[in-house]
Amino acid sequence: MKREDIKVAVLRIEGTNCEEESYRAFKKLGTDAEKVHLKQLLDMDVTEGERRDLNDFHIVMIPGGFSAGDYIRAGAIFGARLKSGLGEELKNFVKTGKPVLGICNGFQVLVESGILPALNGKITNVPEAALETNDSNKFECRPTLLKVEENSKCVFTKMYEEGETVLFPSAHAEGKFVVDSEDKIEKLKENGRIVFTYTTPDGTSPEYPWNPNGSIENIAGICNPEGNVLGLMPHPERVFEKYTNPDWTRKCKEHSKGDGKLIFESVVKYVEENY
Repeated sequence: MKREDIKVAVLRIEGTNCEEESYRAFKKLGTDAEKVHLKQLLDMDVTEGERRDLNDFHIVMIPGGFSAGDYIRAGAIFGARLKSGLGEELKNFVKTGKPVLGICNGFQVLVESGILPALNGKITNVPEAALETNDSNKFECRPTLLKVEENSKCVFTKMYEEGETVLFPSAHAEGKFVVDSEDKIEKLKENGRIVFTYTTPDGTSPEYPWNPNGSIENIAGICNPEGNVLGLMPHPERVFEKYTNPDWTRKCKEHSKGDGKLIFESVVKYVEENY
């Protein structure tokens, strides 16, 4: 498939606020990206020309923000709307291998809607994990170092080196990834489902603030068994360009791209080669 024919839906509802950076990341790579309101896919309060069909898109991204004010729990309302209005369509979208990316609030939405972690290979009606309030009990907004984990199946990281350290900014109040049993953690580990973990400049086990939320096993991002759905708390779209890295004048002048660019480049290449 030609890059200009790849259709990307950056989903939004009231309260999402990272759709512009996400949209621009995909547009800069030459795709046919579009900011799509959930109501356009649900055919609610829209004109004929505004309606959109999920199956017409090749990539779906749920961006960061505070969807529906993060009432109840972060991502809970957006997740419930997805399940009730697009549940079967989303299952089929994922089953066909099309990629879905959830960043920050988008990760929370994927967990609340049962799309992740899909521990037994299936999207569930009840969440199998949670993103709880940070251990600091406050909103954490800081540069965050992440390790690209080895043996990951994720289509969003194929252009990174395994074990590479990248800097993505974090900005969340409910980012602590938890599950209710050791067995679930082992399933994630055994199947290459842990994609990113928090780390330190010298690669040692991170304590606060290097792990900004207290996630178990320092988990920052996970994927589904097939690797075509990624949920990630820190924001790669905010370091798509090298000059948005906080240390770019000291450390990044020799780089041709920002640390987050390859998330988007990897998935676009995947679609180019497979559709």
